[in-house]
Amino acid sequence: MPPKIHQFYAVAFEENFPLKQLAQVFPEAKISMHELTVRLDQEGGMIVYPFGTAVLYDASAERRQRELARLHDWAPKLTTQIIREDYSVIEDPTFKTGIVDGTLHVDKFTPGRAAIVALTVAQSAAMEYYERIVDDLFGRTNSLVVRLQRRGTVPFRTRPLHRFIGDAIGTRTEVLSVLHLLDKPDATWEDAAMDQIYVDLRGEFDLVDRYAALESKLRSIQETLELVLDVARERRLLLLEVAVALLILLEVVLSLPGASDRVHQIVRLATFAF
Repeated sequence: MPPKIHQFYAVAFEENFPLKQLAQVFPEAKISMHELTVRLDQEGGMIVYPFGTAVLYDASAERRQRELARLHDWAPKLTTQIIREDYSVIEDPTFKTGIVDGTLHVDKFTPGRAAIVALTVAQSAAMEYYERIVDDLFGRTNSLVVRLQRRGTVPFRTRPLHRFIGDAIGTRTEVLSVLHLLDKPDATWEDAAMDQIYVDLRGEFDLVDRYAALESKLRSIQETLELVLDVARERRLLLLEVAVALLILLEVVLSLPGASDRVHQIVRLATFAF
């Protein structure tokens, strides 16, 4: 039996996929809590994950376009800015299972092993998507730090800063909730070789280190934004104290003989408002 190449294609979207709703579009699919699996042709398949990634393998370009078109018909507003990633697996009974020169070699290609490869490629594509988001957040945070270094202060308006902090916290929560799938899948317990396949693939895609780097960046962003927010609050409190002090001083001046009673009343109202 000559070696056979199995090709995997992953597409990561910005949106998440509610699998129960998506099952209505793919009635022939098998659905579980973590994935939706569709058999294509005789050997190929498509696996859709709730974190917005679809992986197709052993499917022609025409078939891939057709299945992705079904996704777009179901959700016409799917983002056009997507992440694509592909990976090859070589099947040969004479091979020893493992990664050689960046390519996974298996002695036998089974649906369970295909699911392991698909999940890992999907995680890598999702990771790249989040890496881009976090890099953008990191750049925006750095611009605030540069302003603080140059001017010794931050913008007086804190509402945009609050929204930015909300975005950062939301992104961190989503990253941590989605990428917990780095945990070993149940399928690895069904085949002794699958456990090693998963370990090798995680190392090939550098998932563990990339995840650690993402988490570290997000923690750094959150800590920096908290510091910037503290500076902004202190600035507003200082200005408030100065304003109150000036109003008190003005009230003292106006209390002197000859001051207008009407102006005196306005100052009192302003002091009370502060």
